[in-house]
Amino acid sequence: MSWIFLILAGLFEVVGVIGMNLIIRDKNIKSFIVFILGIGLSFICLSIAMQTLPMGTAYAIWTGIGTVGSGIVGILLYGESRAIKRIVFMAMVLVAAVGLKIIS
Repeated sequence: MSWIFLILAGLFEVVGVIGMNLIIRDKNIKSFIVFILGIGLSFICLSIAMQTLPMGTAYAIWTGIGTVGSGIVGILLYGESRAIKRIVFMAMVLVAAVGLKIIS
């Protein structure tokens, strides 16, 4: 169950980053709500996951999901670079996170 909360924490982190981007583009109440809910739910889920998962592993996977997820959202929704080097490095982040899971 902790892994499910950790994955949710990473996904909510992406929602929070989307909220940040919305705030930069248009400072309205909806943007702030998306940001606050995304980050808040992310930290709640992360804290639940860390009750049984090692801190280093949980934090690394949480940030990895947030990093790669935000990169993918940037590519798909905001027209950011699709350069192969960028995609390779995002894949390396995922491989490192999976490696931490395997050795934990």
